[in-house]
Amino acid sequence: MLNTVIILIATLLVLVVLHVLDGAVKAMNERAGLPQGNGMRNTIRAVWVLLALVVAQFFIPADLFEPPPPQQAVYTTDSLWTGADTTRLAYLDDEQEELVRYGRELIRNTAHYLGPQGTVAQLTNGMNCQNCHLNAGTRPWGNNYGAVWSTYPKFRARSGGTETAAKRVNDCFERSLNGTALDTSGREMRAILAYMEWLSTGITHGDKAKGRGIVELAYLDRPADPGRGKVIYDGKCASCHGADGHGVELANSDAYQYPPLWGAHSYNEGAGLYRMSRFAGYVKANMPLGASWDSPLLSDEEAWDVAAYVNSQERPSKDLAGDWPDISKKPVDHPFGPFADTFPETQHKYGPYGPIAAYYKKP
Repeated sequence: MLNTVIILIATLLVLVVLHVLDGAVKAMNERAGLPQGNGMRNTIRAVWVLLALVVAQFFIPADLFEPPPPQQAVYTTDSLWTGADTTRLAYLDDEQEELVRYGRELIRNTAHYLGPQGTVAQLTNGMNCQNCHLNAGTRPWGNNYGAVWSTYPKFRARSGGTETAAKRVNDCFERSLNGTALDTSGREMRAILAYMEWLSTGITHGDKAKGRGIVELAYLDRPADPGRGKVIYDGKCASCHGADGHGVELANSDAYQYPPLWGAHSYNEGAGLYRMSRFAGYVKANMPLGASWDSPLLSDEEAWDVAAYVNSQERPSKDLAGDWPDISKKPVDHPFGPFADTFPETQHKYGPYGPIAAYYKKP
């Protein structure tokens, strides 16, 4: 920019000098009785063109003639995945950009479009996808989408079959949002999938970037304690989610400022966060407000205990009869029997999980 300013000033000076010289030449010719001719007119015109080009440099985008940046997340094996920079969306073709942007908007403001008073349809409990998938699914260890497109389709033991990304999205709609599945061919599903695909562009199929999903916490050597969890919840969580756990709605809005953690409008018993390990790992890296994966505000024990408290409260039920057709593949903290082991249902819910995990690892 400094060089352009210098060239502009120099061009203006040259233009002034040329006009002065042109006037002087014309005056001399007139006194000598010589024809005026064109004088320095052509030179002056050339300098005016140059001046116009220099001024244009201030208005033409610097990257106008540069190739568009790659549509991919920038990360290395040692750094955390955070998704692609959304400014790169401007380099997609118009139709694809609109679809990806709509998908991102659906993740951020699900309730507005698909909640109880949704403008598109009324399918969900009023929570937004990003209540669980933080920062529109891009926050490291914030239950993000960093491994969705690179790992689906894949076999999932919960359903006993190969699932597509669309099936996984609808699992969330039916479980975490306690609602109704989207039409897999509809615009909303296509937009959500386009957004997830765009986020994962640049991740090799089968790879799982660091920071994806939820932090894995070490098991406690005791059961998680709902009583201890209530003390933690009252002191560190109730100020946002409410003493009754029903969340806080935004004023003049159809969504939540802080989502409900139990009650009729929270996730149901089939949601991933209903498993203690999922909830504990999630809150450890992200809660309460101000916490992060590298600066947590809860100890591991506090995270397990508050998970036990929250997941011991009333919430919507779901028919899980079709889940885990091979019961030996159930996670150690799946809270509903039957099981392929002899541990009681209460231990599968609250732990300790170490003995259960050891049972399945034995030769």
